[in-house]
Amino acid sequence: MGFSGELDRSADAPLWQQLSRALRHEIESGQLHPDQALPSESELIDRYGVSRTVVREALADLVRAGLIYKIRARGSFVAPPTRDLNFIGSTTGSSDDLIESGRAVTTRVLEFETRSATASEAEALRLDVGAPVLHLRRLRVVDGTPWLLVDTSLPQERFPTLARANLENRSLYEHLRRHFGVEPAGADRWISAVVPSAPDAELLALKAGQPVLAIESVAWDADGIPFEHYQALHRSDESRFYVGIR
Repeated sequence: MGFSGELDRSADAPLWQQLSRALRHEIESGQLHPDQALPSESELIDRYGVSRTVVREALADLVRAGLIYKIRARGSFVAPPTRDLNFIGSTTGSSDDLIESGRAVTTRVLEFETRSATASEAEALRLDVGAPVLHLRRLRVVDGTPWLLVDTSLPQERFPTLARANLENRSLYEHLRRHFGVEPAGADRWISAVVPSAPDAELLALKAGQPVLAIESVAWDADGIPFEHYQALHRSDESRFYVGIR
């Protein structure tokens, strides 16, 4: 497996950290593959001449870094790579962000209708309760796996022709830019962990009781006027979000 078995006992870095770095190198260089088992704790102890505490601290560090996962009574395994997604911390849409990351993205439109705004939609969009809104329900599939189920509401008065648009496999934000001159200038987003309903779990190809990330968003334009409210369910087992603080 390419382990050298050599740690520098005269170095300032503690042994667990050196072991963690050695294992990280094996993973990042491709010598260890996704879902491949790491050597057992006993094998690592013998190979590196360290204590069980050192080995466990090193493995815990790799778990925290998302590089390995553990299965009870079976050992440690290399975690499949996850892609960092930026749209939670930016004004880009999820479709744009995914395409830029090189993923194969398809979008199914499940519902597209005009209905009366609920209390939460009216508050988010600064409308009267019962005002007409366009409701768009979409399922985004990434690399063949259901990934995001999103319910979007937009003011019907502001986008009177949107209901005639074909948004199958197309970006909503790009359509709003091109046909209505609306460019998102900012957004508030809230994230929480939830267990989806049985129908939503089925759409996302999840087992009953498997949690997802619930995302609520309100986006506004350059004048500070909100134009989009959505609630989404995101599978969190194959990707992670990146939010940079500067």
